[in-house]
Amino acid sequence: MVSAAVSGCAQASLPVKPGEGVNVGNSSSLRKLVPAKQLENSAGQQYHQLLSKAGAQHALASSKDPQLMRVRSIAARIIPHASRFNGRASQWKWEVNLIKSKQVNAFCMPGGKIAFYSAILDQLKLTDDEIAVVMGHEIAHALREHAREQIAKNGLTNAGALILSSVVGGSAGSLIKTGVGLLSLKYSRDDESDADLVGLELAARAGFDPRAGITLWRKMSAASKGAPMEWLSTHPAGATRIATIESNLPAVLPLYMAARKQ
Repeated sequence: MVSAAVSGCAQASLPVKPGEGVNVGNSSSLRKLVPAKQLENSAGQQYHQLLSKAGAQHALASSKDPQLMRVRSIAARIIPHASRFNGRASQWKWEVNLIKSKQVNAFCMPGGKIAFYSAILDQLKLTDDEIAVVMGHEIAHALREHAREQIAKNGLTNAGALILSSVVGGSAGSLIKTGVGLLSLKYSRDDESDADLVGLELAARAGFDPRAGITLWRKMSAASKGAPMEWLSTHPAGATRIATIESNLPAVLPLYMAARKQ
């Protein structure tokens, strides 16, 4: 099994001018019903269980894999900006891995555990800017603690109550044993819009062109006309989404231009 923390990432909040960037407001207060540290520990266990399974199937990319090196390089530029949206991010043990799979998918679990599936890179032929937008979006879910919020919202359902009780009850490992994992959670449309905008800002601050969000979703829309893609099952695309990105470009393009000058 190959698993490595992302190197070269400054773990401190960077100076930010008041009023610059996107406006997404505060994260939902519902998330406070789920202890962050215990959820992050549970996420780490699930993540390494997934990597172990991929390794046993010879599907985990080695540290010398060109595509993995590319993804980790992009992550190393984005992660230093994460603490702007969540102070806990400076304490996370970030990891980035690549799984060889025909699934068009990517995710970032609570605590900064990132995985890309090879098909999202190869099938869509993503540019570095487009990878940064995907990564920024997934990291945004973790930073904005959408999993904590969703588990709390699901608390009245059997699956949600099972996850919630395992986390709040203090047995992080039981989250895996339930068979209802974090990757099964579905985010709301508001969460997806939230992650789109925060992801654009993260990419822009890291020196990646946020306009790639438009080309990315056009590629996604075109590809989804065939067999449905895993990544799109919880990521509604379409003209409305692209229009939202376009309307927020004035807030993030100056950040991109400033980053390019550094």
